[in-house]
Amino acid sequence: MREIVFDTETTGLNPVGGDRMVEIGCIEIVNRVETGRTFHAYFNPERDMPFEAQEVHGLTNLFLSDKPRFSETAEALLDFLEDSPLVAHNAGFDFGFLNHELQKCGRIAVSMHRMIDTLQLARIRHPGAKHSLDALCMRFGIDRSHRVKHGALLDAQLLAQVYVELTGGRQIGLGLVAEASTVAVQASARPVTVREPRPPRPHAALAEELERHRAFIAKLVNPLWERFASIR
Repeated sequence: MREIVFDTETTGLNPVGGDRMVEIGCIEIVNRVETGRTFHAYFNPERDMPFEAQEVHGLTNLFLSDKPRFSETAEALLDFLEDSPLVAHNAGFDFGFLNHELQKCGRIAVSMHRMIDTLQLARIRHPGAKHSLDALCMRFGIDRSHRVKHGALLDAQLLAQVYVELTGGRQIGLGLVAEASTVAVQASARPVTVREPRPPRPHAALAEELERHRAFIAKLVNPLWERFASIR
């Protein structure tokens, strides 16, 4: 099953109020395994970057000034997304900006039925715990030491690992993988040492052992089996 894990960076929190998407990062996964295919783009928001937003992701007006507008990249983005389910953390936020940008350039909005929200998955699996991306990385032992500021592609890569853990972990497909995956696992396994079967070892009692056993039985008083022998 093909899914796309994605993240966005924006100028603020409200697309209806004039905030714009400035970055998107997408990771392709198939059967919960990253394929190595990604999509990443920066966009010129055609407006100033608020200081508060710049502090979060570090994207400045100067850096974004020569980047393409979203409308110029929309076709390539939609080709990458195809009709796959889309995974995001607090997905309503990312879907809101993605669909606002698509509609702004005359494209059809992405159906909300395609949305998978890892924030909701985390709340169900770990109620009462912290559910930020950083907190979930810590919970699952995912290295985030290289995450100094928010970045859409980096955050999508971290989220892809979190999503795998939230949906069963790396062993979710054991015994149920496709033939190609099975071949890959077998190819990476260590060589198996084949040993010849051992011949059966003699285990019959020796004559002296049988004699000692008969002597021991003769000492038993009124053994239980004699009662059944008398019935027959």
